[in-house]
Amino acid sequence: MNRILRTGNARGSSIILLVILATMLLPTSSSAFTPLELDHVVVQTSLYTKHFDPDPDHNNDQNLINVEFHNPERWLVGGAWFKNSYDQPSWYVFVGREFPLWQPHEHFELRAKLTGGFLHGYDGEHQDDIPFNSTGTAPVILPSLGARIGPVESDVVLFGTAGLMVTTGLRF
Repeated sequence: MNRILRTGNARGSSIILLVILATMLLPTSSSAFTPLELDHVVVQTSLYTKHFDPDPDHNNDQNLINVEFHNPERWLVGGAWFKNSYDQPSWYVFVGREFPLWQPHEHFELRAKLTGGFLHGYDGEHQDDIPFNSTGTAPVILPSLGARIGPVESDVVLFGTAGLMVTTGLRF
């Protein structure tokens, strides 16, 4: 019974936190960006994962499917489905921003990206492996460095002190 109550509270807390994140995207002045103006969409998958503290139980094949919606001012919102380190299905729902580092011409760019959102899927004996995951959903901030060549994008994503992942995908 206690698990049922905890799960219900987790969903309610997650919805409230998601609404708070979404309101952060609303313009605060007339010079603010337009959050609903779509510039492009990026669809990515994982190519390589490395855990800094390898464990035979770790899954290094995430089967990631990531979709990001970007506006012209480089703000983004997205969601990802993947198999976590313990082969459990997981979701990451996020908002973020890209920061251009170097763009010698319009078809090549190096950039940094920072996303923040909520991660759900670390359950059972691995629930406490993610900080602040007592409700089954944890806040997460993920920094990455990436490159774009034409429509192809690739990122190196750092997931806390646990490891890193290399992703690639297409920009539409």
